[in-house]
Amino acid sequence: MTERKPPGVPFESWVDKQIRDAEQRGEFAQLPGVGQPLPEITDTSYDELWWIKRKMAREGLSVLPPTLALRKEAEDALAAAYEAPSERIVRKIITEVNVKLRDMMFKPPPGPPLGMKPYDVEAVVREWRERQERRRERGATGGATAGQSEA
Repeated sequence: MTERKPPGVPFESWVDKQIRDAEQRGEFAQLPGVGQPLPEITDTSYDELWWIKRKMAREGLSVLPPTLALRKEAEDALAAAYEAPSERIVRKIITEVNVKLRDMMFKPPPGPPLGMKPYDVEAVVREWRERQERRRERGATGGATAGQSEA
């Protein structure tokens, strides 16, 4: 649309005519989502980046600040260490995540503080051994009953 609004014509009338003419020419008929309801907008506050957030959610993407991403990675690593099949793997998992935690502590990026310190490898290994022993005991007594969970 390159034509300008003629003088003396109310702006609303001129815009309405432009839309009506484009509709008659079929310019809206091939747009994606034609004939479908608009997606529900649950957030009523104004957010300039709403469309970026919606696109990221649709694509299954998320972006966390580096410290929060590392906090999640460290928690996942600790859980994985407790489920590891051998002490050697427990030590490997915790040692690797500790390197990242130390790096983040000494070279903090922008964003919220990490609020974590490296794990005590020996303490994690002790906890892992205790959990292994409890599993063996449950296995020798026929396993856990329904409703029991591991601490």
